[in-house]
Amino acid sequence: MILSTRYRDLILYKALADLRAEAAKTYIGFLWWVLDPLIFMMIFYVVFGLLLKRGTPDFVSFLLVGLVSWRWLQNTIIHSATSILGGRGLMQQVYVPKIIFPLVVILTDLVKFGVVLGLLLIYLWLAGFNIGWAYLALPVLLLTQFLLIVGLTLFVAALVPFAPDLKYLVEHSLQILFYFSGIFFSSSTISENYKTYFYLNPMASIIEAYRDILMHQKWPNWLALALVAALGLIISLLMYRWIMRNDHLYPKLVQR
Repeated sequence: MILSTRYRDLILYKALADLRAEAAKTYIGFLWWVLDPLIFMMIFYVVFGLLLKRGTPDFVSFLLVGLVSWRWLQNTIIHSATSILGGRGLMQQVYVPKIIFPLVVILTDLVKFGVVLGLLLIYLWLAGFNIGWAYLALPVLLLTQFLLIVGLTLFVAALVPFAPDLKYLVEHSLQILFYFSGIFFSSSTISENYKTYFYLNPMASIIEAYRDILMHQKWPNWLALALVAALGLIISLLMYRWIMRNDHLYPKLVQR
């Protein structure tokens, strides 16, 4: 079943409404979307760049590229984990396909990531990383990560209503993956015997591709991106079908 235009419009409307509501919770509104990532980047710049002087001269940029791309995935998955459960009120008023709730989260976090990515690009340009031809691969990389995020987000959102405690397992799993995604280290430091296992984590290839494009003006590993995109697309289609097929069960689950 493909969502009708009416429901696609509802997703857009609700995403915009949620963004406005989130901005209204603070005194400075939408400006916080800029200040939050700026403060986040400043903290890592001060700690790793000025105080610890960790790693190479480009270590802060190296670290920020990994963190920004990781936070997009992590935030979207965590925010969507209880999205269907959180739609209890709307479900009781009118019928809506339950797939709408995680899709709204995906869209709102995509908008916020766009702001953070823009700030990251500005920082990298100020730090001396020039725009090269490899930037043409950035849209492909963004689409690849987006497909992965959609797939994992729908997977988590689909299962948590059946066992709400799974959200804690998801959070801990993400925390573990955080340290095995190459955010703090380069794949070049890993022994050849373990690289195969390292790249089983799709975010390892994603983060490496961001650094290749944004920092080294290199084309990414197209095969790795194709595999990640295929994985994300397959999971997305399977979980979309799962949620739509079990659509009638979710109202009962959220009332438990």
